[in-house]
Amino acid sequence: MVVALLLIGCHTGKTPSTKGETSAMRYATLLRCEQGDGYTRWTLVNPWDTTEVLHQYVLVPADAELPSALPNGTLIRTPLHRAGVATAVHCGMMNELGCADAITGVCESQFIDLPVVTRGIADGSIADFGNGMNPNIEQIMETQPDVLLLTPFEHSGGYGRVERLGIPIIECAEYMEVSPLARAEWLRFYAVLFGAEAVADSIFASVEKQYNELTTLASQAPTHPRLLTEMLYGGQWFVPAGNSTMGMMFSDAAADYVFANLDGSGSTGLSFEAVLEAGEDADIWLIKVNQSTPYTYQQMEADYNPYTHFQAFRNRSIYVCDLAHNHFYEETPFHPERLLRDLICILHPTLLPGQQPVYYKPLDE
Repeated sequence: MVVALLLIGCHTGKTPSTKGETSAMRYATLLRCEQGDGYTRWTLVNPWDTTEVLHQYVLVPADAELPSALPNGTLIRTPLHRAGVATAVHCGMMNELGCADAITGVCESQFIDLPVVTRGIADGSIADFGNGMNPNIEQIMETQPDVLLLTPFEHSGGYGRVERLGIPIIECAEYMEVSPLARAEWLRFYAVLFGAEAVADSIFASVEKQYNELTTLASQAPTHPRLLTEMLYGGQWFVPAGNSTMGMMFSDAAADYVFANLDGSGSTGLSFEAVLEAGEDADIWLIKVNQSTPYTYQQMEADYNPYTHFQAFRNRSIYVCDLAHNHFYEETPFHPERLLRDLICILHPTLLPGQQPVYYKPLDE
């Protein structure tokens, strides 16, 4: 089990009967919700062993009397007003829900390109906790957040000193969901924490409608171009597995993803040789960079000459997403319809005539 079930802030005692599991989540497979007398319990399934529980949260309105008997789990009084947020993804999510004023601290603020965070760091209303893997404990204690939104990883061993602070940890495991819509639906869980349910329901209804319409459109494509993604980084080439949210999106976009048969629901690190063998003949290649100047074929070749062995390089069919100039990571996890539209524009341009990708563009010479 990746992270031990946290006891921080838990209320223990006799477990009362509940009214049963609700049907609140239609796509998310890692979240279960039970409505009890005066509380709601959310169970997070362990993504790496779905027979086990990763965490349980017992939500009780802050303006209500605490029930005399509560089930096991981390007690959260809602709505939350102060949160330490580790990632740009969840800062973007809170901003869209209208809850950005609850962000009291972030990790690695230099990578978060949101005006509300930039201004907060500048005027001191938002603290920078530093490195996400080893945050500044003193800064966290000083800001006194109600909760910390952190991302769990397999075999991470937990959250180290942060676990001992006594601050409830919201484990943001939506990236391990089984489909793009399942991941996006976690927006509704976060909204419950911050009292923004109506906003989240409206947003997700629009996301769901557009995503399903685009999937239907892509199913009409006459061809399924071979698709390769990412680049070599630190000696490994990390690619989305076939059953990951990205792998599923490639399928929804009617792509012939070169690693569609790769087991897993996350990313897998492969050698350059393994990627070359599988994707040398790919028709389209999607890459990401983060730099102030435009990335080019010339720079790509200078960075690593063997990239030239790929057909997509030789045919000039590489598309680049420059993270320094768009909000890819802040927007797409909870708005998969935007990324799906990009993919269809690239893979099947005749299906969306006159439309151009938002996040990706053709790589310059």
